[in-house]
Amino acid sequence: MNDSDNKNHLRCFYGHGIPRVKLEELAGKLIVVEGADGSGRSTQIARLVDWLETGGHPTVQVGLKRSTLVSKELEQAQKGNILSRTTLSLFYATDFADQLENIILPALKAGFIVLADRYIYTLMARDMVRGVDEAWLKNLYGIAVKPDAVFYLSVQAQELVQRNLSKNATLDYWESGMDLGLSRDMFDSFVKYQTAMQAAFRKLQKTYCFTIIDGNRPVSSITKELRKKIRGVLAEK
Repeated sequence: MNDSDNKNHLRCFYGHGIPRVKLEELAGKLIVVEGADGSGRSTQIARLVDWLETGGHPTVQVGLKRSTLVSKELEQAQKGNILSRTTLSLFYATDFADQLENIILPALKAGFIVLADRYIYTLMARDMVRGVDEAWLKNLYGIAVKPDAVFYLSVQAQELVQRNLSKNATLDYWESGMDLGLSRDMFDSFVKYQTAMQAAFRKLQKTYCFTIIDGNRPVSSITKELRKKIRGVLAEK
């Protein structure tokens, strides 16, 4: 979402939404930080939480696989590496819908700042790379409330490899796209998959108009840019 979009932001759903939700009552702010594993996404959110709460703004955090309804089942299912693309998609959609209804919307109604460690865009990009129909995905996530700001931390695929290896000493099966058969070599598959994910995000950016942040820079530089942009979001009535 660019600055002009922020100035004209009106609370709305992306599609059919959720019945009986009064959008005018959602007085809080929804701020999303997107990016691949190793992009620095979680680090930036932790810094934003400290900054916002020190400034007197109460926050709530949400993210992928945090639903009390299906997160454990999804985690367990992924360990087997046998999920079909549709099952995987619906698992994540259920996880998102549960958090939307029981955490995000109530927090916005209470006036909190909701910080989302990824949102529907990662879910859509993952599915698009796996060949899921984009129109079907837009309908599936039509329940999503439009955020006040979305920031995508873009990091080169080769850099992501190094960051993930230094942090975990290995690469994740799903984040490497091993289920797609891109390559038998996990490192090669990771680069190909993350490159495809970045292309999917660029395509989504044209539709959803989020801000792309250069995530290859020092952590402090990214934090400074995010704070500047979020100050503008907080100033909106």
